[in-house]
Amino acid sequence: MATLALAPERWPLVVGGLLLDHGLIGAAALWPRSTLLGANVTRLEGVSGEVALTFDDGPHPDVTPAVLDRLDRRRARATFFCVGRKVAAHTDLAGEVHRRGHRVENHTYGHPHGFGFYGPLAMEREIRAAQDVIAAATGRAPRLFRAPVGIRNPWLDCVLARLDLRLVSWTRRGLDTVHGDASGVAARLLRGLAPGDILLLHDGSSARDASGRAVTLDALDRVLDGLEAAGLRSAPIACEG
Repeated sequence: MATLALAPERWPLVVGGLLLDHGLIGAAALWPRSTLLGANVTRLEGVSGEVALTFDDGPHPDVTPAVLDRLDRRRARATFFCVGRKVAAHTDLAGEVHRRGHRVENHTYGHPHGFGFYGPLAMEREIRAAQDVIAAATGRAPRLFRAPVGIRNPWLDCVLARLDLRLVSWTRRGLDTVHGDASGVAARLLRGLAPGDILLLHDGSSARDASGRAVTLDALDRVLDGLEAAGLRSAPIACEG
């Protein structure tokens, strides 16, 4: 620093480098599919004929059972990234998701929107609390983790390693939390669909259509139709590796 103070002509270069470094970290944190901050599962590898339907923010006492029934009718299996406090409030429903052949995985305890600004200790407390309540409800500790709205920071990779969890994001999302048009949600998920894609919907925070119905349900029907037409099936995300 003393050398830098004596060489003001270097200040723009150093300041520019710091801004670039922080900018890259910030961009990586805000880009859910980025691998710059650590390993990140964005699609299924080595599969043919399969995609992964995933559902966030549940369980929801009305929407989640309807999602389960739709999946059962098509013999589809999915991965549910659940919020710990909702699992605590609907323990039997979380257990039902597991008993019906789906994975119940970790989406933090309280879904804090400031999660990406947490330090490592706060992150670990938030994730561990969800681990404990999900394990109690299902008899199985989660092996996968998805950050709230996909935003994270450089601490998360080490925290997940300590907890033996893998980070999962998605290939494409339907934006069903903000759009009330089921056809548009389904179109975003089906456009360019390929084996190995991880698709994101929300059972716990779905937008509502004009009649007050969760848009995720009608969108899911359309997506399942699209998968069948494409000769694809939905399978849970594997936890190995």
